[in-house]
Amino acid sequence: MVFVDFCYIEESEGESKDYCDESKSDEYPCAVDKEYYGRGPIQLKWNYNYGAAGENIGFEGLKAPETVGSDPVVSFKTALWYWTENVSPVMEQGFGETIRAMKGEVECDGGNPDAVQARVDYYTQYCSQLGVAPGDNLTC
Repeated sequence: MVFVDFCYIEESEGESKDYCDESKSDEYPCAVDKEYYGRGPIQLKWNYNYGAAGENIGFEGLKAPETVGSDPVVSFKTALWYWTENVSPVMEQGFGETIRAMKGEVECDGGNPDAVQARVDYYTQYCSQLGVAPGDNLTC
């Protein structure tokens, strides 16, 4: 069994942007000279996710977002936190809704149909390797 593509600790070059949502900065203010781009196994993004994850698992998410890329324990804790908070609640609705929970408008509803199809292809390959049915509602 070979599983591939979980190879980036941080967003690959050319993809990253600041990901500071000013509309949520009352609760999760962006720190000066800090960026909230994708880091970790699920690529945690946005100041409000770093802030909430930090509060929940006990690290300085807003002041030290780079910790998600440099500390493997924090990295996987943030991935589990994000999954539990955002993805797990929609799993019964099918794989497509898990894509929506993780990638939203960036990929779903015509945002990037090739990326969605690539995710579905990987998912169905993994299901086949594990001998499980992929279920219904595979796209978002």
